[in-house]
Amino acid sequence: MTKKVQFTLDYNEDVETHLEKSYPGFLDFRILNQALDARGASRGKVPRYTYNIELLESGEQFEAVQEKFTNVGAINLPPIIIGGGPGGLFCALRLADFGVPSIVIERGDRAHNRMLHIAKFWRYGVFDPENNVCYGEGGAGLFSDGKLITRIKSPFVQYVMNRFVDFGAPKETAYISNPHLGSNRIRGLINKMTDYLQSIGTQVRYNTRVDKLLFENGKAVGVELHNGEKLFSNSIVLAVGHSAKEMYHHLAELGVDMKQKDFAIGVRIEHPRELIDQIQYGKFAGLDLGAARYRLSYEDAQTKKGTYSFCMCPGGYVLSSGTEAQGIAVNGMSNYARNSRWSNAALVVSVKAGIDFDQTNLLAGLDFQHSIEQRAYEASKGNATGRELPAQTLKEFMENKMSVNTPIIKTSTPSGIVKTSLREILPEFVTKHLENALLKFDENLKGFVSDKALLIAPETRTSSPITILRDKETLESTSHHGLYPCGEGAGHAGGITSAAVDGVKIAMSIIKKEKGFEL
Repeated sequence: MTKKVQFTLDYNEDVETHLEKSYPGFLDFRILNQALDARGASRGKVPRYTYNIELLESGEQFEAVQEKFTNVGAINLPPIIIGGGPGGLFCALRLADFGVPSIVIERGDRAHNRMLHIAKFWRYGVFDPENNVCYGEGGAGLFSDGKLITRIKSPFVQYVMNRFVDFGAPKETAYISNPHLGSNRIRGLINKMTDYLQSIGTQVRYNTRVDKLLFENGKAVGVELHNGEKLFSNSIVLAVGHSAKEMYHHLAELGVDMKQKDFAIGVRIEHPRELIDQIQYGKFAGLDLGAARYRLSYEDAQTKKGTYSFCMCPGGYVLSSGTEAQGIAVNGMSNYARNSRWSNAALVVSVKAGIDFDQTNLLAGLDFQHSIEQRAYEASKGNATGRELPAQTLKEFMENKMSVNTPIIKTSTPSGIVKTSLREILPEFVTKHLENALLKFDENLKGFVSDKALLIAPETRTSSPITILRDKETLESTSHHGLYPCGEGAGHAGGITSAAVDGVKIAMSIIKKEKGFEL
């Protein structure tokens, strides 16, 4: 039986040298987990890595990491998966593992073509409603930090990590505590995944939008496409992401069980990467620790509202990521190397369903998002071309005044920025909570409230404002049999990994239903 050991080393100490010294005679080793502890680095404490290691000695061998799959055969009417993001693709992948072909329908284009459409928008303001930062192969996660961090506990998390490695992710993705792929690497990885799916019999249809879900007597029978074509299946996986507003309205018309959900809105805060590295790492900044991360949260004692950082992108970029021609929303991304000159994160405030927007209107959360994004567009259009992102220095925001004659500081966004008072775009309760929380954040990270920092708005697409209700066991809609709400857009996930895991779980449920046994 192999030996598992745990130890902690300074960030610049070599693992193999330590093992040879402390555990002589081992033949090989593999890292099960690696986590950095940089707490206290700003005060001079040496950052350290904690390792969980499995050692191989004479006569032993590592247990296989990969699962073994049984081919259960095709389903008469292949499952239809709407959406080619992590939820949809991992559902298709897990089905394919067991020899079950499916049909994946994606409204946008392949990743490389999608990138061309997005570049035109960022540079020239030419917007494509079907190919943007939220729509297209890979979904919204294709233009993010590619973070694979998740707080969910599921036996399928390791499967997801291993499959990412199979398709080209670095090997350490399978074991480090905070893996990230970067936007540049995840694009190539998703291409390989969909190429593989197609090579083994999965149909992937690009530039194809589903306009209607078809039901008879409360049971799924298929879908109708934007060109009028109908496809038939008893299993429809709805993995459309958090921005598919037309689908939410269609579901409401069908009477699908849904409920309002809390979400959050706010801004992107951007600092020079060098400043965040210095705040977090002190004298160790610029060494072998990479771009520094942070996570911040504060709850107002009176309102009970939380303000917190979200989707932190060290060494990254701020992106225009709206899905409407006359609406602006922002997001953040970084490449694998995390080597841009800026670091950014969303700073968002909790929005409570039924309190901050109309409780009587099921889709009021969508209207709430839309109104803010429309105000941002009008602010940009009035001062520039309509593609620039509204921005304000942190100092101006905290002092509640605009310095018209002061040039805006440099930024990472490829769309450009236009100087705007963000209080004209965001609701008053949001700006007030941001202001109070920023003072608290500066107490935790001295120098965070800096003259060099920039606020860019609005960050409105943190998660879906709707939850599509589903059975806890079968994962089917509670009102429409054969409809499987999946991932972030359905309100059952929050990020790449949890959405992928949700897709895997749904695939297993479909196999159980169609084949009559549990694998």
